[in-house]
Amino acid sequence: MNHSGDMIKTTRDCDAVLIPLGTPVTIPAGALVLITQELGGSFTVSVSGNLARIEGRDADALGLGMTTEQAVAAALEEKKDEPESGPVNEQEIWAVLRTCYDPEIPVNIVDLGLVYDCHVVDTDDGGNHVDIVMTLTAPGCGMGPFIVDDVRQKVLSVNHVTDVEVELVFEPTWDRSMMSDEARLQLGMF
Repeated sequence: MNHSGDMIKTTRDCDAVLIPLGTPVTIPAGALVLITQELGGSFTVSVSGNLARIEGRDADALGLGMTTEQAVAAALEEKKDEPESGPVNEQEIWAVLRTCYDPEIPVNIVDLGLVYDCHVVDTDDGGNHVDIVMTLTAPGCGMGPFIVDDVRQKVLSVNHVTDVEVELVFEPTWDRSMMSDEARLQLGMF
């Protein structure tokens, strides 16, 4: 269920990160927050005139249930019992990348044009290493480490993926022309 636009009182102290700086903060219990975006397993909230990102594992502080992030964590836990060798379906990797979002923009990183390359390399021990080359909409974005970690964790949840390396690059520089037509339409940029 999407709670974007809902004003919620936090039920407990909650760790968050200020957007776009990436500065860690604690939102106290009883604070009023407005959920502005609920995509990819995390929440973007407006609190005291600032935007902040709250991880899905803290959904209970917002009085909400399991998020996509929690489902991915559960999938990773289940995956520990599966054999690591076998082919990787690259379409599954692209599908999971489409669940990663910039916390300020309600479009996934693939449709934003932030993912430049993704390929799977078989390892000598029968595993599968995934190399991803991506960028950010702005080089100085403090949310970059959080987006990269989100990508890494979600790609690791794909069957038979044993390792993920995400390389953050700034050449070529991202611009709006890299967005898909769907993203431009969603953001009203036609």
